[in-house]
Amino acid sequence: MSLGPVMLDVQGLELLPEERERLRHPLVGGVILFSRNYQFPEQVEALVRDIHAQREPQLLVAVDHEGGRVQRFRDGFTALPPIRELGRIHDENPKRARRLAETSGWLMATELRAIGVDFSFAPVLDLDRGVSRVIGDRAFHSHPETVADLAHAYMVGMHQAGMAAVGKHFPGHGAVEADSHLALPVDGRKLVDIQAEDMVPFERMIHYGLEGIMPAHVVFSRVDSLPAGFSGTWLRKILREQLGFQGVIFSDDLSMEGAKVAGDVVARAKMALSAGCDMVLVCNDTAAADQVLTGLGTHDDPVSHLRLVRMHGRENPTRTQLAQDQSYRDAVRAVTGIA
Repeated sequence: MSLGPVMLDVQGLELLPEERERLRHPLVGGVILFSRNYQFPEQVEALVRDIHAQREPQLLVAVDHEGGRVQRFRDGFTALPPIRELGRIHDENPKRARRLAETSGWLMATELRAIGVDFSFAPVLDLDRGVSRVIGDRAFHSHPETVADLAHAYMVGMHQAGMAAVGKHFPGHGAVEADSHLALPVDGRKLVDIQAEDMVPFERMIHYGLEGIMPAHVVFSRVDSLPAGFSGTWLRKILREQLGFQGVIFSDDLSMEGAKVAGDVVARAKMALSAGCDMVLVCNDTAAADQVLTGLGTHDDPVSHLRLVRMHGRENPTRTQLAQDQSYRDAVRAVTGIA
């Protein structure tokens, strides 16, 4: 059985019988974990192992683990600073910032790989324009080339730890004030201005080998009337054809307010996949997830299957081995000292 195009969540610290059945549905391809799924490292490691055991090939297990405000696992994991701190260091010492970015990416990824998580939805490639409440210090910097520079180093670290990278939120969420979790943001800039600034980190990272991209639930009104994640113009024409991206396109959560312009949840899933997404996320709404699995119909895209399989994590040391590794202890000390 191949990996399906839907990523779901689960309710608690271990799988319920009905969740096991749901995860075996042929349309399911992955699970995203949240803070409610975490109690301590051994518990979440057992949960990940159980999720992986439900299917062959194994379901993808992902998490939002950027650092700062967005870090789902806390106790027993290194407290990662907001990546904007790396941008502040870059203003004074670019070489040191790049070194710390690589160390931060490696540390984030290696701690997650040690418990079996395949990948984090990171790094953020948005620009910190001082406008977006939901982005802010989740962005490396306000300057496109600096974001690309630090994100590249961060991804190198992730790769060293056996983890693929997912850049977000294409083509850039930093120029709108509204939070797409709560509203539908509209960016009225011309395409040429977006290409000259916000898209630069994405273009650079694609060239460097970025494996995944998540588009924004933002309408760029001078380009398309639909949010980027539902737009064939953005995903197929610009991202695939013009930028040459060959990796996985993940939708942002279809339960977010910014996605509701596309209709009911089944219509959203169909539109996102038709626009060019390889996998759609349906989070924090079990009824909606079941509606998608029931109403989506057959979806078989061999190219998407190949892309998704490449998101599986590679071998990594266990937590016990990490604890005995001097380079790991050095990384923890370096990263916790950033702020």
